[in-house]
Amino acid sequence: MAKGYWVAHVDVRDPQAYEAYRQANAVAFAKYGARFIVRGGAQEVREGAAKARTVVIEFDSIETARACYDSPEYQAAKALRDPVSSGDLVIVEGWDG
Repeated sequence: MAKGYWVAHVDVRDPQAYEAYRQANAVAFAKYGARFIVRGGAQEVREGAAKARTVVIEFDSIETARACYDSPEYQAAKALRDPVSSGDLVIVEGWDG
């Protein structure tokens, strides 16, 4: 079965307040077995435009990735993130070659 991924590009306006989101999202990510592949490291935009941070999170399946996003635990964390950042988030199915 193909894995599921969250791919997010984020600009953070208030890093201190964003830390509360990071602490809160850990509850949902632990519950759904999330694993960070990329977490805001150095990046180089070669084409187009991107936000300052890129995050890629792996889940066992796309269904699990969707369930995590829709969960009350993640939605509570998201409520902390929304006022202090802007971004794009895509849930995508991995390629199972």
